[in-house]
Amino acid sequence: MLDRRLERLERELMLVARCSVLTPRERKGQAADPQAPTTQPDTGTTPSTEPCTPIRLDRSGYLLLSRLDAEGAMTIGRLADAFQLDVSTVNRQTGALLRAGLVERIPDPEGGLARKLRVTPRGADRMAAERTCRQTDLSRLLEKWTPEDVARFEDVLTRFNREVERQEGRAWPRETDEAARTAE
Repeated sequence: MLDRRLERLERELMLVARCSVLTPRERKGQAADPQAPTTQPDTGTTPSTEPCTPIRLDRSGYLLLSRLDAEGAMTIGRLADAFQLDVSTVNRQTGALLRAGLVERIPDPEGGLARKLRVTPRGADRMAAERTCRQTDLSRLLEKWTPEDVARFEDVLTRFNREVERQEGRAWPRETDEAARTAE
């Protein structure tokens, strides 16, 4: 019984990984321009139901900006470790963000030799706009779910992610549970 459940669970996780709501991808004939203007992020607490701009951050850009936003300035080496990627891969991905003006290199504030990357105001705006788009897409996707089902899904998914982080020894910086609940 458990083996069959694990087969179904593995399949569902594979399907989530390909979900375009969570990881928008460039479509044929639709070139992504990281320097293109985006819609302004909605500052309200409820995601807007207006369609988002077709110019979206790619998966790696969004993840890198989110990590830098959550943790502050980091070296490429620390980013590579955080994502379990080769330094050359992270260097290439951050290079696109640098060229787009979404991150900048700064001297290490603690006096270290390696330069660090930090999110620029433009990068913060793009990330906020992308996050709003993703929340809007999720809102549409879950519109027929009860609030209790959404809360249960969030709780189980958070538990799953924390277990993955614990086993890998790489926690993702996040709000404390109390701060997150208070913000609701």
